[in-house]
This record gives sequence, structure tokens and C-alpha cells, in this order.
Amino acid sequence: MPKRKILPRSRARDLKASGHMRPHLGPDIPNPARIYAAADQSRCLDPTQLAKLEQAFRSWAEASSRMDTHVSRKRILLIFLLIRYTGARLNEVLALDPAKHIDVSKRVVRYSDAPSIDKSSFREVQISSELMKEILATLNTSALGEQEAAWLQVDAAHVRRKFYERGTECGFAQDLVSPNAIRRARAVELMHSNVPLPVVQRILGHSTPNLTASLVAFSDEDIHQVARHFIEKESRRKTSARNTFFGKIGHIQKGDIQSRVDVVTVAGDIVSTVITNNSLKRMGLKKGSLVTAEVKAPWLIVEKSPTAPMCTAENIFHGTITQVVRGKLTTEFVVRIPDGTELCSLVTEESRRKLDIQEQDEVWVMFNNFAVILHVD
Repeated sequence: MPKRKILPRSRARDLKASGHMRPHLGPDIPNPARIYAAADQSRCLDPTQLAKLEQAFRSWAEASSRMDTHVSRKRILLIFLLIRYTGARLNEVLALDPAKHIDVSKRVVRYSDAPSIDKSSFREVQISSELMKEILATLNTSALGEQEAAWLQVDAAHVRRKFYERGTECGFAQDLVSPNAIRRARAVELMHSNVPLPVVQRILGHSTPNLTASLVAFSDEDIHQVARHFIEKESRRKTSARNTFFGKIGHIQKGDIQSRVDVVTVAGDIVSTVITNNSLKRMGLKKGSLVTAEVKAPWLIVEKSPTAPMCTAENIFHGTITQVVRGKLTTEFVVRIPDGTELCSLVTEESRRKLDIQEQDEVWVMFNNFAVILHVD
């Protein structure tokens, strides 16, 4: 996936006119990383359906009073949870040795198609603290005895049958509840949560050529920090901001009272903000710091135009309207930009009527650098 950054207005207009701006991927076209676009929900379960399926597994696992059956079902539940929350392949989960491949201190699971090779070849996937607690509680079951190393080595066909049975209970088609379909649904779920596409690619084990092409290099530890941020945020769900960019500070231009800070996201976008020098010092910000940039929905301006708008906004994104939620006084626009990130803008209903913006319209989303709030976790 090629790098993309916010271009000067004149340059963006020239590129669009010449046909060199990257085309938008439609909802039915899989992207080059083989992850379906976030709006494509016809091919996989949505988050609500995933929660229903998870509850079906949990109820089934607790339903048996026989200890051997209970342990067997808890094993299948754990396999489901690992695929559900790490996006792993079934064969990767079945090859896990919990004692060797689950790092409790870092809250990561290490996957590899060939577990005997050196540690550097493993793919580390971040999990939430809550999921780690549940994994440990399951593995510490007294009935496991000395079988922990082989505890996940279950027949793959048996696992698939149990997935299909739980799916049937929920009224879902078989092709939506296979282990691979759950893995795909996790990718879409992460993208709906605005996890940067390169991080989703890394979690699922796909190559990420755009990481090396970014303006700022992201190390493996940086990727882990990004994953930890979104996984824990997903677990807590306490933020009220709809538009969140996570990235690394690429440039700081210091003034006498305020400073301009450019945040380079993992997807290669640049989000610019202006903060006071006092805030810069108090937050300990410097080039290379990992930060979150948030923009409230009312601060985003939407314009329907064939070319980049001539305006004073420093942050300009081109995208497609994926949802229009109309109210009596206000209307909410959801705009998906090419890397899969969704931005939400809140406008008056009167403005919506004047603009005549509909779903699937291509628009420009703008906000100035004074509308961006920086956070350091």
C-alpha cells in the first residue's frame, strides 16, 4: 500500500485532475492486503453478531456438569477467543504452547506456522488485560494437570464443527462462523474502530510495505504500543471522541507562545495541530513521541467538490460518505478515507439540505490545526 500524506491544496488539486490520486476502494473490492474494506459487512459478522456468538460459546462451555466435558468445552472456547480477539489462523492457535507462546507480562500471544524456529520469526499479537486474565484462569484449572503444553492441540475438523454448531444456534450461516470468517470479521471490526490499516495487517500476519515507506519509521515496539493503545481502548470504551488518529510526532515548529506539531499516523497521513509551548513542555512532547490526536465531530467541515477546496484548514482528507444519520436539528456524516479510517462530522440539518450530500458521495473533510487535541497515554 503506497504512502499517503496530506498534500498542499494546489498539489492535491493537480494530482486529482491528472488522475494520480489513489482511487477509492469500493465496498465490494478487497484491498491489496486481502483485508476487506471496513464497510463491507455482507461477508462477515458485525460486532454485535460476534458478541452474540461469543455468548453462545460461553453458555455452551458452562452448560455441562461433567468435569471432562466442561474442560473440553473450555478448550474450544479458548480457541474461539484467541481467533476472535487476535485474528489468528486456526492452525496457528492449535500450534500454541501456552507456557512458551503466551507472554503474561507483555500481554502478547506469539504465533508462528513453524513453532520450532527462532523467536525472531514469531508474530506477537497484543491482547487486552481482561482477556489475559481469562486465559490464565482457564489454564490454571486444576483438571489440566500436566497437559498444558498440548492443551490446544485439538483436531481442526472437530473445532470447525463446534464453530458451526454455535453459529447454527445463533441463526448464522456456516460461511460466516468458520474460523477464517471470524478472523476476517476481527479485521473488519478493528478497522471500524479506526485501528490503522498497517497495524491490522501486522496483527493478522500480512506484509506491510507502506510501513517502510512512511515519512517516519515505526519500529516493532512502536507497533506494539499502537496495538496496546487500541486493544485496551476497545476493552474500556471510555472515550467520547469519534475521530481519533494514533501516530508519532514527525515535526515540531516552535514559536514564541505556541508550537505547530505534525503527527504522522501509521497509515502515513499527517495530522497538524497547534498547542502552547507550556503544553509542549508539560506533556514532554518531542519528535518521535507517540500520541493520540482527537477531533470532535462538530469541528469537521464537509464539502462536496471535484477538487481540493481552497480554504484555510490545514488538515484536508478526501473520502466517501458511508452513512448519513439525520435528526430534527442535526445530521451526522460518516466519511471513510482510503486507508479505511472513518471520520464523523456533525452539521445542521439545514446545511445538509443545502449541500445535498448522500451516501457514496465523494467529499472533502477539513479541520484546522486548532481543532486537534493531543493526548499522551
